[in-house]
Amino acid sequence: MHSKKYAIFPFLLLIPFFLFAQQDKMNVSGNQALPDVEIRNLDGVAFNTHNISNNGAPVIICFWATYCKPCIKELSIISDLYDDWRQETGVKIVAISIDDSKTIANVLPFVNGKGWEYEFYTDVNGDFKRAMNVNVIPHTFILNSKSEIVWQHLSFAEGDELKYIEIVRILLKDKMNPK
Repeated sequence: MHSKKYAIFPFLLLIPFFLFAQQDKMNVSGNQALPDVEIRNLDGVAFNTHNISNNGAPVIICFWATYCKPCIKELSIISDLYDDWRQETGVKIVAISIDDSKTIANVLPFVNGKGWEYEFYTDVNGDFKRAMNVNVIPHTFILNSKSEIVWQHLSFAEGDELKYIEIVRILLKDKMNPK
């Protein structure tokens, strides 16, 4: 009877591997439109997420929070590359803070202190987060020229930013050479 328990144990060890192996997702069965949700900019002005766009260039959306160290690392590393990325590809970064009502007051001073040059919005009630099925942060999405979600990535490790810009380059190449 004990041998059955021990036979299952090795399979249980593989579960985290399969979960993390699926963290990059390219939409191959059709691109998904952004949901229609109201968020706010850092001045408190309402903005509808359906209007996130970049004049036909790709957009990278990063869900983050002031208390999330990997999120801060992601946004800081990208910040060092952002001018070059914009010059090369025209990509725009949109950062969505999921800080709640207890920590939302920290977002504006935090962003100002970092000197990040992204578009920032807050999702205090978590409506956009739920609509985008974000359960873990950082969670990054890439939108094509039509503002459709074409790729997403969970978590962040140094070097992931290279994947982001490569996907943006592929999108631009595909836009110039439609099939």
